[in-house]
Amino acid sequence: MKTENAILMKMARESLRGKWGISIGASVIFMVIMMVIQIVPFVGFIAYLAITGPMSLGLIIFFLSLSRNQEVEIGQLFKGFENFGTSLVAYLLMCLFIFLWTLLLIIPGMIASLAYSMTFYIIADNNSIGAMDAIKKSKEMMQGNKWKLFCLYWRFFGWSLLCLLTLGIGYLWLVPYIQTSIAKFYDDIKGNQTNPSEQSPIQQTPTPAV
Repeated sequence: MKTENAILMKMARESLRGKWGISIGASVIFMVIMMVIQIVPFVGFIAYLAITGPMSLGLIIFFLSLSRNQEVEIGQLFKGFENFGTSLVAYLLMCLFIFLWTLLLIIPGMIASLAYSMTFYIIADNNSIGAMDAIKKSKEMMQGNKWKLFCLYWRFFGWSLLCLLTLGIGYLWLVPYIQTSIAKFYDDIKGNQTNPSEQSPIQQTPTPAV
């Protein structure tokens, strides 16, 4: 039985209790790196494409650990580089597929984005899975769950508007809240097939590729 989004958000707040500082720090470091890399002369855009996948994977590893009430550290942000090839290819394929769907209409592009949204979570849980298999598994996992994830995102819309009134300072708390809630969403639809208290997201036993 799926957990209601409101409950997932409450669970996220509970996991963040006592860890707001490190979660904000991880989010800020991630955002600063991604912004700075883009302004590097000549190679900024290429470098951005190259590191977005690994950095996104590292951010998800961090928040999956936090969501599962495991020990977290800033160094987890760079764990994605241990699986550089898969995370890079997964990111580029997702961008390509979403772009192609968006060429049809905005709505198909949004649906595709939701369908592929669990790709990096799947890679974080199974570092031996291939990029295409992770995308395929994400599509399967999100069947019947895309609307639920959209509604979860929508719940943060009002908070996002309020953050604008704080000159963006509120996003320091909102981003970790969103990331932890999505991690809870992933574990919920995954069905808790693993024991999260005993395994690290990047070191879990590989599951057969679909």
